[in-house]
Amino acid sequence: MKKALTIAGSDSGGGAGIQADLKTFAALGVYGMSALTSITAQNTVGVQGIYDLPAQFVGLQIDSVILDLGVDAVKTGMLSNAEIIEVVAAKISEYRLMNLVVDPVMVAKSGASLLREEARSALISRLVPLARVITPNLPEARVLSGLETNSLADMAKAAEAIKRLGAASVVVKGGHLQDMDESIDLLYDGERFIGFVSPRVETRNTHGTGCTFASAIAAGLAKGQNVIEAVRVAKEYVTIALQHSLSLGQGHGPLDHFASFYQMGGFTMPGTVRVVETLDLSRGR
Repeated sequence: MKKALTIAGSDSGGGAGIQADLKTFAALGVYGMSALTSITAQNTVGVQGIYDLPAQFVGLQIDSVILDLGVDAVKTGMLSNAEIIEVVAAKISEYRLMNLVVDPVMVAKSGASLLREEARSALISRLVPLARVITPNLPEARVLSGLETNSLADMAKAAEAIKRLGAASVVVKGGHLQDMDESIDLLYDGERFIGFVSPRVETRNTHGTGCTFASAIAAGLAKGQNVIEAVRVAKEYVTIALQHSLSLGQGHGPLDHFASFYQMGGFTMPGTVRVVETLDLSRGR
């Protein structure tokens, strides 16, 4: 049994954060473990409160998991302050954890800030260089790169800039691109751009999509998949979960993390994602 650790915040509504991460790990057949960084009072409408755990206690959770159970891959999510980021980065380095997926969580779906302004430099300087994969959405890519992200060409330039920060591979998620009938995520590994293309799913129930995607990549890396295969499987998984998303609550409902089991009798590869190595980067304006 391969093991994956999520270092992230808790979502009391169950749709994002460590709740989404652990559901994803279970659905994709890896044993999930967690180190909580923050507790949020949160639902589909918004974030009503945030309580950060002491940074030293975050580190203690990481020690407890690694020294007993071991870890095959790590995913980080909400790391709201510089002290927590410093401790997490130190532990990643101390234990030489190579399969690190960084989801640079900055803002909740409702618009609430989940990363303090002063913590951004710590994220960029301390954690990003340790990432095997970093998965910013378009607003996050804009912050990390300092560039506009209004088209595929912009996404490519932003990915190059983020790659220069030290991450081994960058996946810029294109779900926020307007006026496109497909959802395109762009992977850059320093040598080539690879597009992962799927039909756009029209739903307002997208709470936890980013957490789920990053966790699915971590699950793939834990099982020994290369980055391209891990990203492909993750996008397949998220697409299924979006297609069967749940209209719960009064705001942005959650994904159905176990839809593949309910609908198909087990997780399968429906082939909805195309891997394109010669993507036309002029699209999407």
